[in-house]
Amino acid sequence: MTRLPEEVHYNKAFGWAAKDSSGVLSPFNFFTRETGEKDVTFKVLYCGICHSDLHMVKNEWGNSIYPLVPGHEIVGEVTEIGCKVQKFKAGDRVGVGCMVGSCHSCDNCINNLENYCPKMIFTYGTKYYDGAVTHGGYSNTMVVDEHFVVSIPENLPLDATAPLLCAGITVYSPLRFYGLDKPGLRVGVVGLGGLGHLAVKFAKAMGTNVTVISTSPSKQKEALENLGADSFLVSRDQDQLQAGIGTLDGIIDTVSTQHPLLPLLGLLKSHGKLVILGIPGKPFELQVFPLIQGRKLIGRSMIGGMKETQEMIDFAAEHNIKTDIEVIAMDYVNTAIDRLLKGDVKYRFVIDIGNTLRPSS
Repeated sequence: MTRLPEEVHYNKAFGWAAKDSSGVLSPFNFFTRETGEKDVTFKVLYCGICHSDLHMVKNEWGNSIYPLVPGHEIVGEVTEIGCKVQKFKAGDRVGVGCMVGSCHSCDNCINNLENYCPKMIFTYGTKYYDGAVTHGGYSNTMVVDEHFVVSIPENLPLDATAPLLCAGITVYSPLRFYGLDKPGLRVGVVGLGGLGHLAVKFAKAMGTNVTVISTSPSKQKEALENLGADSFLVSRDQDQLQAGIGTLDGIIDTVSTQHPLLPLLGLLKSHGKLVILGIPGKPFELQVFPLIQGRKLIGRSMIGGMKETQEMIDFAAEHNIKTDIEVIAMDYVNTAIDRLLKGDVKYRFVIDIGNTLRPSS
């Protein structure tokens, strides 16, 4: 039985929410639970805008629950901890990504893969154990089980770290899992957006030779000079595609729109791996023979477990990896979403929650 928020939650909170599938966000008051014995309560300071937020506020995946407070790239400062919390204390810099709960007992959870737990609870838009719907980081405060909270090292700026909690782990995890993290390997990155620019940074820090693959020749200078990629390939240029056949050990494909896979498979060496991270609106068309010829593999991936997420943050701190961001005020969020739909951001919007979110009447 679902209980009313007022019956299970006690502390007042405020943020911005979508009230319906129009996707327009506006001020919203709600309740959070009190700090439980294993909970960390923290003041939200910054929250990134992920492309999945756009899908959710408009109910494009058909599972949105309104009112919906988005945001799963969240960083802030601890204000209170439960009596059994061991890893954090008041004043600590912390972050929360895409999930806030799991069963802790299935094979996935036991193997630090909470992100694949059948009972995984998303940071927003999902019913929590108490029956209330979770609210995300477009808000002033979060109460989260300490297992799903990561520590943010002091040398990482909070604003540029926020998107690492979704975009960063989304590219880091497949680089590790599919073995594309070995120095000297040749790795392609398709798309130079929020995910793509971080894939370049992480892959370079791992010591690989990185080729950016894009439909836009205008991005060549950015890829080579600003992000440090080793080469650039225009995917619409047949001569460049021909020259690149069989040259890559793996490809991280970050594009979320429909696009042909056959040319990408052609760029792979034998035993090469094409890892698709985007979620297009229509299924891909796939021919089998390009996979058979060379024993090539197509794989997928979704964020990472909590152990790996902390590992990614620590790796970013060690190698000075930060997201390229545009910081915005809370009341600019609807304009930012419109711009994100048009690809008009370099490369991630981050909301300055701590300084610009104001309580509504």
